[in-house]
Amino acid sequence: MRKARPFLLSAAVLFSLAVKIPLIYGADEKIFEGEVADSQCATNVHSLTQSHKEMIAMGSAGKTSPDCARYCVKSRGGRYVLQIRHDVYKLDNQDLAEKSAGLRVKVTGTLDPKTRTIQVRSIDPLSTK
Repeated sequence: MRKARPFLLSAAVLFSLAVKIPLIYGADEKIFEGEVADSQCATNVHSLTQSHKEMIAMGSAGKTSPDCARYCVKSRGGRYVLQIRHDVYKLDNQDLAEKSAGLRVKVTGTLDPKTRTIQVRSIDPLSTK
């Protein structure tokens, strides 16, 4: 019985960790699909249409949505956000978001509804059909 005791204790600890870890990490994870935009354009700070159209038309923010998003973050004080139609969510991992600036993506993460911030686990591009 003495030899079985450490095994049973180890098994109990491993089982409790196996049950608790998914509850702590990723239990509320969701997938969000939208565009990694900049907070300036997405919240109509210098846009009337929640898009990059006006900035691109002015010619100072590049010629594409990725150009505009990066310009507005670097030169206009914006932050990368996930825009899903008219909903805008902050992204906690700005470095990861920068790699997909202006693109349609699938974000996997956990939403804090009070701050409307997604704690990002991954950002993957959506195929353009």
